[in-house]
Amino acid sequence: MIEGLTTEALNPGHDRTAFSCGAEALDRYLRERATQDVRRRISNCFVALGPAGGIVAYYTFAATGIPLTELAPEVIRRLPRYPTIPAALIGRLAVDQQFHGQGLGAALIIDAVARAVRAEPAIFALVVDAKDDTAVRFYQHLGFRRFVSHPMRLYLPVAEAARHLADRT
Repeated sequence: MIEGLTTEALNPGHDRTAFSCGAEALDRYLRERATQDVRRRISNCFVALGPAGGIVAYYTFAATGIPLTELAPEVIRRLPRYPTIPAALIGRLAVDQQFHGQGLGAALIIDAVARAVRAEPAIFALVVDAKDDTAVRFYQHLGFRRFVSHPMRLYLPVAEAARHLADRT
């Protein structure tokens, strides 16, 4: 993990030009669309800043819902029978190539869990859409579970994640 790492909401003062995660679509999103999505209240964007103040990673965070039928039966048994359960979507998550393998992806997930716990509206789970099997393994390593009918979409119950974070501290 990088010493002196801070996470904050994306703002116009952040220099996005040097960020390069190796996926052009994610780089372009940060440079060209993230501010518009924040302004339109489509999603929020949070950036991890290194000690020099440059963006080393980012993620987007938005409201979503989970159809109850997409959850595992053992999870459904513990929930009310509402058709949809409130959740937060981590729509994009990217780490600059210079910082791959340093735990920044996991640090951003931890940041998202902390934000979900503090949120005024209730959030049952975090949701992610994995782009490939490597991403699925990364998220599963962090405790995410696959949806019943969408194996590339995963969720992590916020209360469970918060308990694990509390156990680590």
